[in-house]
Amino acid sequence: MNPRRGPVPHQRHAVTPATADRVRPDGTPPGPRLPLLLRPAHDGVDLAGWAEACQDRVHGWLSRYGALLFRGFGVTREDFGAVVRALAGEPQAYMERSSPRTEVGDRIYTATDHPADQPIALHNENSYQRDCVATLVFCCLTAPGRGGATTVADTRRILARLDPGVVRAFARHGVRYVRNYGDGVGLPWPEVFQTGSRDGVAAYCRERGVDLEWKPGGGLRTSQVRPALAEHPVTGERVWFNHAVFFHVTSLPAEVRDALLRQFAEEDLPNNTYYGDGRPIEPAVLRHLRDAYRAEQAAVPWQEGDVLLVDNLLAAHGREPFSGPRRVLVGMAGSVCWDDVRAGEEPS
Repeated sequence: MNPRRGPVPHQRHAVTPATADRVRPDGTPPGPRLPLLLRPAHDGVDLAGWAEACQDRVHGWLSRYGALLFRGFGVTREDFGAVVRALAGEPQAYMERSSPRTEVGDRIYTATDHPADQPIALHNENSYQRDCVATLVFCCLTAPGRGGATTVADTRRILARLDPGVVRAFARHGVRYVRNYGDGVGLPWPEVFQTGSRDGVAAYCRERGVDLEWKPGGGLRTSQVRPALAEHPVTGERVWFNHAVFFHVTSLPAEVRDALLRQFAEEDLPNNTYYGDGRPIEPAVLRHLRDAYRAEQAAVPWQEGDVLLVDNLLAAHGREPFSGPRRVLVGMAGSVCWDDVRAGEEPS
């Protein structure tokens, strides 16, 4: 079973060595094992056409490294949709949103509209959803003047760094995500769920095991428990796959966190996380998790025309602050359901 990959083109052509060798590996950064840098063997290589012909090679590299950086192909806005489909499959709509994004094409979005001066911590896209994104494809149209690298980290290696007792606690209980919409902070629920219908939101949540509570004044609170560890559907490897740290209130910049805690009761914060049974995640555990992410983080400075392919289960991603113009697009393809990839507890 391979639920992760996009649809295979109807007509597959024989792949000759000459075709396969039009794109060549050029190593990985010192220390981290991702991303694998790939360059064209000569001028004029069409990335989408090559990827359609060499899907097995793309998927093999992606399953090994978790992220691939295609550099030197000169991909443009007009090319990008075809590149997404060739590398990852049909792009998906961005649902149950947590980041402000602008749709610039058919299910092609700005990577984020988050303020440039704020970092975005490492995370796996929408891991809090029942059905998660399988693959992300980023494209740099305008490189930032300063900073703005996309950060990546191997979730297999993050998991290997974690204390077994911490892993067992999360494997047993999962992560509870509590989210409040409205109140002038964060995204409003019509944008998150892409509907202004309360009945539509209720149906969406009911189908996906999300508890919801309508608050006075039109606000909404949701709570859902998801696993913290997944088993990759292709490689069978266990990975650390959750938003436990990313959505925890202590992960916000100190001035933002303190302002929110002055304004809201804990249960009314825009986002917060707990163990699945509702217990607070201990500060020492949060520090331990952040240390593991930090130790595995690699930065990918952008060049115009770059394309970064990310396996959402094998690699977390984030963003450094930046100044000057920066335009990076993203297409998200394929899906995995937690029912299919949830990793069980390992024997003590």
